[in-house]
Amino acid sequence: MKPYILSLAAGLLVGIVYALLKVRSPAPPVIALIGLLGILVGEQIPPLVKQLLHRDSTQTTWLRGQVRPHVFGQLPQGPHTSHDTGATEPKA
Repeated sequence: MKPYILSLAAGLLVGIVYALLKVRSPAPPVIALIGLLGILVGEQIPPLVKQLLHRDSTQTTWLRGQVRPHVFGQLPQGPHTSHDTGATEPKA
């Protein structure tokens, strides 16, 4: 979560500097960003409908395994505890 907060803080700082210099930001307008969010969420609707129509007897963690990484990117992980599954983290 810390990288997201730092990213937001850096963006706010740059926005303040742009406002003080009275220049326009090269970033896309908010309406375009909302459209991109709609695209990310909309991509998940067909697989979700397929999942709901063709449920297996074994429940899968489809939302956690497919949607969350695609929409939110690689989310920060908390400290690992002794009950980890043994999965290794990707190297940076």
